[in-house]
Amino acid sequence: MRNRIGDKNLVNALIDNYSPGLFSLKFCMVSMAFAAGVVAVMDLRKPGGAEGINRKGIDVVIALDVSKSMLATDLAPNRLERAKQLIGKFMDGMPNDRLGLVLFAGKAYLQMPLTTDHAAAQMFVAAASPDAVPQQGTVLSEAMTRSSNAFNAAERRFKAMVLISDGEDHDPDALKTAKELAAQGLMINTVGVGDPDGSYIPDPATGQNKIDPATGASVISKLNEDILKQIAANTNGIYVRLEQSDEAVRVLQQQLSQIESKAFGDVSLMNFKAYYWWFAAAMLIFLLGESFIPETRRAKA
Repeated sequence: MRNRIGDKNLVNALIDNYSPGLFSLKFCMVSMAFAAGVVAVMDLRKPGGAEGINRKGIDVVIALDVSKSMLATDLAPNRLERAKQLIGKFMDGMPNDRLGLVLFAGKAYLQMPLTTDHAAAQMFVAAASPDAVPQQGTVLSEAMTRSSNAFNAAERRFKAMVLISDGEDHDPDALKTAKELAAQGLMINTVGVGDPDGSYIPDPATGQNKIDPATGASVISKLNEDILKQIAANTNGIYVRLEQSDEAVRVLQQQLSQIESKAFGDVSLMNFKAYYWWFAAAMLIFLLGESFIPETRRAKA
């Protein structure tokens, strides 16, 4: 084999001090350092206490209307911003409850599943706008169905929904859907946003009032309280018209307090004992040790 490499004497001189054992040891230490690094990145941990932290609360899904009619200015600065202010105060008053968020217009989307991370929920609410739902309109029945799907289907208690809209429904199935969901144990509380006398809808693209293409007249959006009241009445909920946010929040919280609370584990508050630094230290030791090991034997005197 050495004859194939080159001159036998030259090859012997070059590899005279080479140590296969030391080379294999260095390779093993580098491999072990890599393995320890992989485990460190995995962040192995276990709960610090014998039991996880439990919180008692209810599950509430907030369905927010983000259709363009919510840009009407009969509530300053507009309906949508006032609804966001209401949601913010509502969340602040329910620290022990899991909250979810559904945005809807012509379609409904689950924006955030049920969670106790209210800080994240506030971020989703702050970003809500008509651009979040490309299909315009107001379909209350789909908003209610999408909200219901966010709950555990096996449970018939603890479930509540807060539907915030101006009530301009383009779907005749809203009341039928509400009755079906009430039979599944869902309480729907509705919040009306706007003025029954109506207001013009600003068009963000032009800065002018929105125009009806068929008539050429400015579109006036009116709060439809009737459908919102009927939905609440058929689901053991209440209807609240948004005028003063603090008062609306107080009434909603008083209504939701009637729902029995349940205990559930909250991982976000659980203390964990981490082990990643053990493996990170082992990786460092292996790499340092490998750097001090030579690949060749000491030359014979």
